[in-house]
Order: sequence, then C-alpha cells, then structure tokens
Amino acid sequence: MMKMRPFILAAGLSLAFAAAGNARPAGLPEAAPGVAASSQCDRACLYGFLHQYLKALVAKDPSKLPLSPAVMFTENDVPLKVGDGLWNTISALGPHGLEFADTTSGEVGYLGVVEETHTKSPYAMRIQVRGGKITQIETVVARPAASATPQPNLDHYVDKAVLKKDLPLNERSPRAKMIALVDGYFDTLQRNDGTLHTDFDKDCNREENAMQSTNNPSNKIFPVTNLGCADQFRVGYFRYDDRARDRRFPVVDVRRGLVLAAMFLDHSGRLGEYKLTDGRTLESPMRTPSTLCILELFKIRSGKILQIEAVMASVPYNMRPAWPAR
Repeated sequence: MMKMRPFILAAGLSLAFAAAGNARPAGLPEAAPGVAASSQCDRACLYGFLHQYLKALVAKDPSKLPLSPAVMFTENDVPLKVGDGLWNTISALGPHGLEFADTTSGEVGYLGVVEETHTKSPYAMRIQVRGGKITQIETVVARPAASATPQPNLDHYVDKAVLKKDLPLNERSPRAKMIALVDGYFDTLQRNDGTLHTDFDKDCNREENAMQSTNNPSNKIFPVTNLGCADQFRVGYFRYDDRARDRRFPVVDVRRGLVLAAMFLDHSGRLGEYKLTDGRTLESPMRTPSTLCILELFKIRSGKILQIEAVMASVPYNMRPAWPAR
C-alpha cells in the first residue's frame, strides 16, 4: 500500500436500465439487464441495476431507483441518505469503467472516475440486490483535495485488459481460495516484517488512487516504488501500517478473478526509525495517528495476485465501521 498520504431478479425487471428509455452514461459497456431463470439475479441482471444506479447518479435523481425501504448508503464510510454526498456534486462519469458481479452474494461492483465541477476522482462502489430492490450501496471517493498526493492522470484508469478479461477455466480459483489470498495480503501488510502470507504473480502491479506504486522507478512517493509487489513486502517497508482491520470481501467474481475487499488501515504514528530487511534504516512517514477507508480490487490468476487497484480516502483515526462484519 502506498502510505505517503499525510494522501449491487425479480422476474420482470421493468425498472432495469435498458427499459428506462435513455442512453447509458458515458463509460459504461453494453450489458442488457437480464433476469435469471431462478430467483437469483444473474450477471446481466446485476449489471442492469448497476447501470440504472449510475445513470440516476449522473442525473442527480434517485427518485426512480428500486430502493429497499431500509436501504443503507455510505460515502467514505459515512452513512448518508441516497441523494446526498456525491449525488449533489457529480458532473460526469469518466470515459472508462470496470464492472464485476458476484451472483452468489447478489452484489455488483464498479471502479471508475467521477467528475465534480473542476476535479476528477477515483471512485469505487458496490451495490447489493435483494428481491428486486437495492438494499446496500457502499462508495469510496478519493478526492484530490482530501489527499496530499498529486493529481494523477485518470484518462486510462481501470481501462486495463488484465482487469476486464474473463479467466480461462484452468486459471480460475475457488471463491474461498480467492478470499484467503486477499486476506493474506492484508496479514502481510499490517506490521509488515518481511514475511509473505499470500502469493504474488511475478508480474503483479498495484495502483493506489490511480497512481502506480510498484515497478515504477519514476514514482518517488516512497523508497520502494521501483520494486514489485512481493519484493516491497519482503523488505518490510510497510511496518508502520499497524492494523488492516474490519475486513470484508463483499464481491467475488470467480469468472473474472476479481475480489472487491473493504477495510480500514490504521497508523498509530508510534513508529519512528526502523530497519528494513535489506539493512537500510528509514524514518516512518506516518508520525501522527491516521486512518484510511479503502475499497480495494484484486485480480487473481492461477492462485496468485496479479493486479491491485486501491481507492482510499482519509477518515478520522480509528473510525468505527458503518458496515457490519461478515
């Protein structure tokens, strides 16, 4: 994780996106909202709910959404009424968006870019669907004004073939294995001492708020940006990450090899000078208490983590989660 930031069926889905009689929002791929033969919402059905939600968001009009009376909506883990927060300020979606679906949990996720007046921000979200209604909406908006990082180039954010391709059967992993790999990633991250608790593909890369933080010597954000995923953790650079807590894995798309995870990353600020496993001595960049609220997407191929896309926003230190544990 880059730490220098002091930085989703009901039979007859008559309300689905294509039936709304309007064009799709820019940046959305074609996906007809289908209805599964069973009571579950299939992939196309889930995408229909997602497209309808994004269309309403850009129009700043949630009035026609099929919301459950008990719908829960958060932005950067703050509970809000649907129609508040980004709904007030959005001006457009970016040109590219990545969607993924979990027909087992009935959830659908999206990574993209949102425009608010003069700024563009990485955006991650998920929607839960139950009985033809949207029951949960979780969003994270990484606004540049709330981060010390420079404004990244977002023109091709998440427009990556590696994220959009379905995996051949021989490269897919069971759902439980995918979750275990991501959970192991967070075990590796917190109080990072050089031990790996997960498996990385040799070509693994990570982006954080659309900035590449691995295999990128030109990025001087922290001293190990030139290294790959595994090697960064082997040197123990992220020891100042005290806790990767309140972890959830709400969207697991086995077909595409994608896991959307949610968690908080705490920095107590207690760590001063520390030594890497390669002998270098560094000063921790995190010297005051801070917490990041994160929605993070992992691409898993042949049982190894291949690509990571993190969308993170600063929140009050030790902030309690709005969402219950799973």
